[in-house]
Amino acid sequence: MDINTIITKVLMLPGIIIGLSFHEFAHAWVSDRLGDPTPRRQGRITLNPLAHIDWMGFICLVLVGFGWGKPVSIDPRYYKHRRRDEFLVAIAGVTMNLILAIILAIPARLMMAHVTNASDLVYNIFLIIYYAVTINVVLMIFNLIPCPPLDGWNIITQIFKLDRYSWWYKVYQYGTWILLALIVFNITDMIITPLVTAIMGILI
Repeated sequence: MDINTIITKVLMLPGIIIGLSFHEFAHAWVSDRLGDPTPRRQGRITLNPLAHIDWMGFICLVLVGFGWGKPVSIDPRYYKHRRRDEFLVAIAGVTMNLILAIILAIPARLMMAHVTNASDLVYNIFLIIYYAVTINVVLMIFNLIPCPPLDGWNIITQIFKLDRYSWWYKVYQYGTWILLALIVFNITDMIITPLVTAIMGILI
């Protein structure tokens, strides 16, 4: 790994920490607001990264471009409208990533026209913000892939009531292996890359 790659990875760290922490916080906060005390009991109603970062997922995101946070435990028995509320909790994380990407894209767009002749400090600040936008877009799209244990699986489960079918439990059981296969055979990359390019073209 050359020095430029190392510098890039360092500049990406704020975006990774913010993206993962806010994503998991959103899950926890929405579940808490819907009456589930589990996330609060586990100390997840916080933006403290230490409460949300899964170190293996963090390292994977830094090194290979995909990763995950520490899953938020929920207890749907507390929800008044279980299917609706599980959907809201599932979509909360990716919605937060989208909101962060939109907000961070504003200063990135304002700075873009002036970074060519800017100092190294200003240029690096721009890169930190730009990478943060990109990382939040990647996290949003990756987590929307309809494969367990990703949010996309829970979202389509609640929309189409997939858990009423016997095959749902088989797919859920082997979801992690299915996801790994999708990653190994670059299927996730084929999904993520064009969507990230399109969304970044709109945002910045």
